[in-house]
Amino acid sequence: MGLDKPTASTTSVLRVINERAVYEQIRLNGPVSRPEVAKATGLSKPTISLALADLEKVGLVRTVGHRTGGAGRAAVLYEIHPEAGWVLGIDIGREWVRAALANLTGEVVVRRDVRSQAANASALIDQLEGLVVELAAEAGIGTADVTYIVIGTPGVHDLENRRLHLAPNLPGWHRPGVTARLAERLPSEFVIENDIALAALGEQAYGLGAGVANFVYFSIGTGVGMGVILGGQLYRGARGAAGEVAYLPLGESDPLTSAPGALRHGMLESVLSASGVVATARRYGMTGRLTPEKVWDAARAGDPAAVQALGYEASNVSRALSSVIAILDPELVVIGGGLGRHGEDVLLEVVRDQLESMTPLSPPPIEVSTLSREAVVLGALAIGLTTAREIVFNRVVAEPAVG
Repeated sequence: MGLDKPTASTTSVLRVINERAVYEQIRLNGPVSRPEVAKATGLSKPTISLALADLEKVGLVRTVGHRTGGAGRAAVLYEIHPEAGWVLGIDIGREWVRAALANLTGEVVVRRDVRSQAANASALIDQLEGLVVELAAEAGIGTADVTYIVIGTPGVHDLENRRLHLAPNLPGWHRPGVTARLAERLPSEFVIENDIALAALGEQAYGLGAGVANFVYFSIGTGVGMGVILGGQLYRGARGAAGEVAYLPLGESDPLTSAPGALRHGMLESVLSASGVVATARRYGMTGRLTPEKVWDAARAGDPAAVQALGYEASNVSRALSSVIAILDPELVVIGGGLGRHGEDVLLEVVRDQLESMTPLSPPPIEVSTLSREAVVLGALAIGLTTAREIVFNRVVAEPAVG
C-alpha cells in the first residue's frame, strides 16, 4: 500500500518549520544570501526561495543590497526587517528609571533616564505609562507597535498575587494587585524580572560575561544583590529568590543590623548599601555631608577614618564573596552598582587582597562591569528581543498557517 499524500496541515507545518529555520539564520548571521542560508540549513534552493518570498511578503525580512566581489551574478542579501517589532527595556530604581526602545535587530532607537517616582506606587505606574508613550512617539511609532516590554525591579515578582516581594526600596509594590494595575496601563505584553538578574544577563550578552558559562554579577549600590549564571543560563532558584545576598547573615555585631528596617532590607544590605557606608564612616569619625563617593575619595587621600570605613566595608564584601565562591565556584565575579564602580581602585583592591587570605579556594577574577549603568536595561533588551522575535514570527507566520 502506498504512502498517503501529505495533508494540507502537514504541508503547512513543514512550511512554518522551513521558514523558521531561514528566519533564524538571517537573524543570527544576516545580511546573508540565499546560497549561504541553504548551506547553513541544508534546505534546497527552491525551498529557500519560497521561504524568503513568504517572509519578505509578511514583512519579517527585507533585501539590503548584493554580495559583491565574486565571480558571476551578485547574490541578493537579506536581513531581519528592523521595524517588524519593537522591544522596551525598563530599569526601575529608587532614584532613577532608565529605559531603552530597540527595534527587532537590537538597535537602540531611543534612550531615556528620568528621576524615579518610586516613593509612591501610583505615581510610578503613571510615570511608566507616560514613559512608554513618550519613547514610542520619539521613535515615530504608536504604543500598540511595541511588541514586548521587560521591566527590571528589585525583589521577586509574585505572579499569583501580582506584587513584589523583597523590594523595600519600592514602597507600595508589596501590596497585592499592584502589578495587575500596571498591566492595565501598559499597551503590550510585559514581564517583570529581578533587576540584578537582568544585569547578569546584560553582562552575558554584551559585557565581561560573554562566553563565560559560570559567573556571578554582584551589585553594590542603593541596595545589594546578585545575579547567577550557571551553565550559561540564569539561575533563579525554587522561588525566584536566588542571588538575594542582601539577606546574608553577615556582620551580626554591627549596630546597623539591629536598626529599624534591617530585617526588611537584610543584614548585608544594611551595612554595605550606600546608606550603610555613610553610617559606617560616621561611626569611624567622618563628619559633614557624606556620600559613599566622598568616603572613597577621602580613603584615596589617606583620611584615617575613611580608610577604616573602607577596610570594614571591604571585609563585608569579602565575606559575602567567599561564601558565594565556596557554594557556586564561579569562573568570574563581575562587580556592578554605583559603589562598586566608584570604588574599583580602592574597595576592590582591598577585597582581592582579603579574599586571598580568607579562603583556600583560589578566588576567580573579580572585575568591574564595563556596562556601567546600562547593564539592567541591556539585559532587559536581550531577553525581550528573544521573546519579541518569537511573538512577531508566530503572529504573522505560524498562527495563520496552523490555526
